[in-house]
Amino acid sequence: MLRLVLPKGSLEKATMDLFEAADLPVVRSSSVDYKASIDDPRIAEVRILRPQEIPAYVAEGLFDIGITGRDWVEETASDVVSLGEMKYSKATSLPIRVVVAVAGDSPAQQVEDLP
Repeated sequence: MLRLVLPKGSLEKATMDLFEAADLPVVRSSSVDYKASIDDPRIAEVRILRPQEIPAYVAEGLFDIGITGRDWVEETASDVVSLGEMKYSKATSLPIRVVVAVAGDSPAQQVEDLP
């Protein structure tokens, strides 16, 4: 089962909308709660954290998959593998590049490898 970390802040709404569109709504008790859930047997844990923290947490193995901006992956020089890019808008409606990342030693090396 996957441990998933999603971004809060400017990427948050677009990320939540993306999961909602995929029939995987993210549920939490309040908009400021860091703990969340997705009603899917493949997903064991969901956290909503600052995008700049996500690459390090994935690299350390605290989470299996994280969604964050490519800039944070590059700036933190985290040992993660980018599984692909998603292009969607943040609050400003400008296009952004979002990275799905896993730890460097993860058996998932491309999106198709995910359960």
